Amino acid sequence: MTADKTMRTVTCIQCPLGCMVSVGLADDGTVDSVEGAACARGRAFASEEAVRPVRVLTLTIPVQGSLVPLSVKTSKPVPKSCLQQVAGAVNELKVTLPIAAGDVLLANVCETGADIVATRSLG
Repeated sequence: MTADKTMRTVTCIQCPLGCMVSVGLADDGTVDSVEGAACARGRAFASEEAVRPVRVLTLTIPVQGSLVPLSVKTSKPVPKSCLQQVAGAVNELKVTLPIAAGDVLLANVCETGADIVATRSLG
């Protein structure tokens, strides 16, 4: 007896080719098959994206004492399902000068294990 399989189509973003990759998922949610990727990086990306999609979040926030907003990002990818919650936490930050690139502005944001870091220096 064969197990029912769910198919998901993922557009690979690992290179400019943008392959449309079909990922077969078994009943237990594990990856059963990957078809359509032109390279190993694409197969790995599509397998992860179909099961647990993650993104690095980048935003700009106002800085007290500066007319220039500060660009920030997560230190590592966070689950796509948490992006709105993380963005809300970042928008509540109150940041003052001076700021150095790489400064951690918020550690372990929303318990994702990622930090919010400054991507540039101000002040």
